[in-house]
Amino acid sequence: MPFTLFDKLKVLADAAKYDASCASSGAPKRKARSGGLGSSTGAGICHAFTPDGRCVSLLKILLTNYCLFDCSYCINRRSSNVPRARFSVDEVVKLTIEFYKRNYIEGLFLSSGIIRSADYTMEQMMLVAKKLRRDHGFAGYIHLKSIPEASPWLIEQAGLWADRLSINVELPKQASLQKLAPEKNGATIKHAMGQMRERIAEAKEEKRWFSPAGQSTQIIIGADSSTDLDVLKSSTDLYGTYKLKRVYYSAFSPISDASSILPVEAPPLAREHRLYQADWLLRHYEFSIGDLTDAADDGMLDLAIDPKLAWALKHRAQFPLDVNRAAREMLLRVPGLGKRAVDQIISSRRHQRLRAEDIRRLSPGFKRAMPFLVTADHRPTMTLDRLDLRQRIVPPRQLELFG
Repeated sequence: MPFTLFDKLKVLADAAKYDASCASSGAPKRKARSGGLGSSTGAGICHAFTPDGRCVSLLKILLTNYCLFDCSYCINRRSSNVPRARFSVDEVVKLTIEFYKRNYIEGLFLSSGIIRSADYTMEQMMLVAKKLRRDHGFAGYIHLKSIPEASPWLIEQAGLWADRLSINVELPKQASLQKLAPEKNGATIKHAMGQMRERIAEAKEEKRWFSPAGQSTQIIIGADSSTDLDVLKSSTDLYGTYKLKRVYYSAFSPISDASSILPVEAPPLAREHRLYQADWLLRHYEFSIGDLTDAADDGMLDLAIDPKLAWALKHRAQFPLDVNRAAREMLLRVPGLGKRAVDQIISSRRHQRLRAEDIRRLSPGFKRAMPFLVTADHRPTMTLDRLDLRQRIVPPRQLELFG
């Protein structure tokens, strides 16, 4: 029997769940209509957070899960024995508009397996965005997963209609890509990302529309032997070279009929979480790869504690800090203190000597921070060279799970 539209949605929404790079920064604010249904957790709808803290709902689907490529780690690879389906351009447009009208979603995230050719597939995805914008006046957010092997002209056309474009680098090492996805070319991926960076920069300078929310990428972790520091070095290079908005980390999921060169078990999800935390420290807290190297063992981040606390425990001699005198870059390294709290501390101490109660008021991470801080009326009671400091700070349940 031929698939109904709902049958296709079930298959292609499920197939899209492995793509982590579902981001919505840059999306305009929208308010639900009076009496609207709000967001839904139904098939194909994911929730993403914007930089200002808004949670937005996106229809997250593949155009098709048929694919010419046979990447070992991909559930939708050519040799995989999974149910297959394919949307037409008009079907994706219809689904998006109908979901949007009912206030289920605020945008679309569209990826695809490669069918016929890279150019044909990229053209079909571009046409979805073009029809939504031009024919239906769609004002929601659109994120298209670009195909690096496609013509640069097609990718540029896609950027005229989409808010964000992304190209997955897939794996942190070129050798791993050659081993697990020999039909993909790392140089081609990087070249396409470089062209996209140039087009985005030109459009910004000329004040015209081209992927205004920038570009992002995804790295799969746990499918090869790369360490956390290998992953972070790769993402740091990507941020610097291609001016990415985000690098997303996706834990490898074991798949049926998998190749023997793949791991049997998935990496712990805590690893994915620690990588996001380390990524945040690198981008916003003036940490360097060298700092994280100091805080890691054999290139792997500590699963039981966050990277900032791991660094602080390994550099106990630099603490406690006098909150009324310490430099901003050092206060940013105190566990429990965020950027906003540090800026408020620096602003407030110009007018008065800060006490413990002031820190409690300024930072929700007060309890985590105080073993590392000195205030006008407080000095840590536990000495920072105690061998059991880690056990005293980290919740027992975390130590039991990862310690």
